[in-house]
Amino acid sequence: MSHVRVMNIVIKSKQQRPFGSVLLDALNGRVQTSSDLVMRQLEKGSQAYTIAYLEDLIDSQALHSHILRPLEDWPDPLSDEEVHGVISIGGLSTTDSVEDTISQLLNGAAIVFHEESKYATIADISDPGTRSLEKAETESLVFGPKVSFTESISKNLNLVRANVNDPNLCVETFEVGDRLKRKVQMVYIRDLADEENVNTFRQRIQDIEVDSILDSTVLTQMIEDNSYTFFPQFLTTELPDRVSVSLLHGKVGILVDRSPTVIIGPSTFLSFFESTEDIYLRWNMGTFLRLVRFIAIFFSILLTPAYVAVITYHYEVIPSALLVSLGQSRSNVPFPPVFEALLLEFIIELLREAGARLPTKVGQTMGIVGGIVIGQASVEAGFTSNILIIIIAISALGSFTAPSYAIGTAVRVLRFPLIIMAGLYGGLGMMFCFCFLLIHLLRLTTLGRPYLSPAYPFRYQDLKYSLFRLPYQFLSKRPVTNHPSDAGRIPEEKIKHKK
Repeated sequence: MSHVRVMNIVIKSKQQRPFGSVLLDALNGRVQTSSDLVMRQLEKGSQAYTIAYLEDLIDSQALHSHILRPLEDWPDPLSDEEVHGVISIGGLSTTDSVEDTISQLLNGAAIVFHEESKYATIADISDPGTRSLEKAETESLVFGPKVSFTESISKNLNLVRANVNDPNLCVETFEVGDRLKRKVQMVYIRDLADEENVNTFRQRIQDIEVDSILDSTVLTQMIEDNSYTFFPQFLTTELPDRVSVSLLHGKVGILVDRSPTVIIGPSTFLSFFESTEDIYLRWNMGTFLRLVRFIAIFFSILLTPAYVAVITYHYEVIPSALLVSLGQSRSNVPFPPVFEALLLEFIIELLREAGARLPTKVGQTMGIVGGIVIGQASVEAGFTSNILIIIIAISALGSFTAPSYAIGTAVRVLRFPLIIMAGLYGGLGMMFCFCFLLIHLLRLTTLGRPYLSPAYPFRYQDLKYSLFRLPYQFLSKRPVTNHPSDAGRIPEEKIKHKK
């Protein structure tokens, strides 16, 4: 009994320690391991105030102007409540959790407290040192705004609010990561976004258990429906206007701190071939460009496998006028067509990867010169035929027409199994592989929604937003695929039909 009584006394004594004293001990233990942690002492009467911050993460001018100078000029000791009135800065908050205080400190906040404090005052004076607003690099446009997102989540949210100044715009903030906490914000328009989509996004983000989230592309891999597919299930963009258009269509956007791209969902297969430039062009030109991209992707997937299948098994389908030139081009090639096609596809991937990793000017020069030199040398040496060089080039160009880098990469990877099946079993193997791919797309979902919508399930009214781009007088309803709460986009009585 005496032992239990002693233990209760010890526990009560630990619980009665002021929060400021516990926090001071925790920070003193970190000073020896963090050389950039600064703890300044400020004497005010009988109280010794501590201002703790990481000098590499804060704005030093804001520290001296809004925190140190007001505290030094105040003649009397301050209570915890009076500190808020003295520090002249907007981002002030309080906490009585040591873990939360240290987390805020690591994010660039200054902590103000004394040993008898009941809670700590947190002043957000972080200076992350992000780059200024620049032009988009991976999604270049001819028409429309050129500004892109940066690595600052606050700047990115300001860009979204500047484009969508709707009072119903909602922003929900989460912290993801058990060890390195990263701020994640979900944005949507309350009376447009489907509640089920919002709840699914929210639940999947809250269920993430991981040490850290490095980028928004990493977050997409943790919340997607199928982790084994080649196809991206969420659209990532660096263009604020694309996010605003998606929000107005009833979609949801996800912003991640330290990431220059924003996640948009739910995203269907056809949405990866849409570009905001289609909106800024006339409707007939926008429709033409979308159809060109969609047809180019089919050419990119099927053209090389079709060549391998025809040359290997199906000579009878080749026109007689073309048969002679094909025979002459392949007369000196010692390899079977399947190996020849795989070799050239692999060389194209080497050139693309090398050009992406080198500096911009060097990469462009290397890609052009390398492609010409290697292609010409391969034909003259008899390693490949000149017709296959043309087909491989068309397939590569087709994959580069997609506005989304992720879908273009998926198409380039899918060519390899199709070429192998075409070389082994001809047209039958190619079609079997293509049908397997089509069945996979039919079963695939994005945020619980069909991935091939509006093609499957078929919704003809949504084709004018995806495959086609019709005049604005025909766009009175929002896409049904996104299940918007407010389906009406333009009142019917206000639409003026122009001849």
